[in-house]
Amino acid sequence: MGRLTSLALYCFMAIFMLDCALEMGLISSTVYWLHNRAGKDFEVNYTGSTFPLHGKPVGLLADQGHTSNGAAGTGFVAVGLGGIFSLCLRSRNSRKAKQSGFSTFMYNLWLTLVILNVLLCLGAIVYVFYLTNTHDNQHINMALAAGLDNKPYPNFVAYPDLFWTPETWLAAVLDLPLTKAADRADIFVWYVVQKVWRWNLIPMFILQSIVAVLAVLDWRSHKKQVRSYGDYEMPAKRMST
Repeated sequence: MGRLTSLALYCFMAIFMLDCALEMGLISSTVYWLHNRAGKDFEVNYTGSTFPLHGKPVGLLADQGHTSNGAAGTGFVAVGLGGIFSLCLRSRNSRKAKQSGFSTFMYNLWLTLVILNVLLCLGAIVYVFYLTNTHDNQHINMALAAGLDNKPYPNFVAYPDLFWTPETWLAAVLDLPLTKAADRADIFVWYVVQKVWRWNLIPMFILQSIVAVLAVLDWRSHKKQVRSYGDYEMPAKRMST
């Protein structure tokens, strides 16, 4: 049972690390696109003419991206890489009745971080979905946007009304009569990317929870194993004396 639990733990840790890497990759690429392409402008049709709309509003909220990236980064480094390190240390002392102090410390620290990261992932889900739903179904005031006297990048005037997450802002931009089909296609791709990394928080939380349960079971199994070795070695020492 102990070996099966350990094997399952290693497998789910690997899957969890891949999912965390995917989450960080999607968020990083989104940030890059927001700074580069969305940092310029999109041309919009309005009353027989066009005007340039800056790709990022004044009230752009980025905390949900930082929170999601923090949960994924902590999972990859502390839970994944930290788990590999602490479990390798433990395996070197697996047949000793008395574990080394450093090995025990690292293993217990890792187990604590695994449990804490479950709460971090859950908090990220609640916060990100709450923030997105709070600012969902908002619309850009065309008259206000057209009257900003905006100039092409870098002499831009960002849209000043309301607060937006990157996802809700791009959804509102897609509702506008954009002049270029290439802009619309580009915006739609990154709008979908942001939805993917937001919804990916749920399987990331599920995988982290499974890793936490398996880690606790593995910890209990290892404790029993150490005690059994200790019980075996004590009579052997008495017989040798």
